[in-house]
Amino acid sequence: MSSFVNDKLHEMRNNLIEEISSLSLEQFNFRPELDTWSIAQICHHLVLVEKSSTKAIAWGLIEGKNTHEENEKVHQILDRSKKYKAPKVVEPDAGSFEFQQVLDMLHNSRKKLMTFLCTIEDKSILAQKSVKHPALGDLPLNQWIEQIYLHEQRHIEQIKDIKSLI
Repeated sequence: MSSFVNDKLHEMRNNLIEEISSLSLEQFNFRPELDTWSIAQICHHLVLVEKSSTKAIAWGLIEGKNTHEENEKVHQILDRSKKYKAPKVVEPDAGSFEFQQVLDMLHNSRKKLMTFLCTIEDKSILAQKSVKHPALGDLPLNQWIEQIYLHEQRHIEQIKDIKSLI
């Protein structure tokens, strides 16, 4: 994994923590509308996406299709005018969350991702294998990593929007 990707993962996570750290518990769990997520739920969703992405990358190393093409769609994640329906597996729990509970989940999912990535001896294989992403289609494994921080960046903007309503 390149130092750029590593830096972006670190930067986005720090930005996320900075955005949520000053919120009260009520603000953290505030839902602007019944059919929208709270900031806490968004954070839980990010944890679930990171865990699912780690599993997809692990599976892709063994079973992924050979590829030599980058997927140009990966940066579309940042286009918030395009709405995505989260697959059931990454939908957050409906209840409220404690702040420290969410921080622990964010820390643990990132630690598992980084520990797993460190076990990959030949990182070049990440660009050679692909797995189908639910929203983006066939995605090389290196772009599965990239979509984690891009997805997080997208939701940081959503969190800022919710904070402006509080």
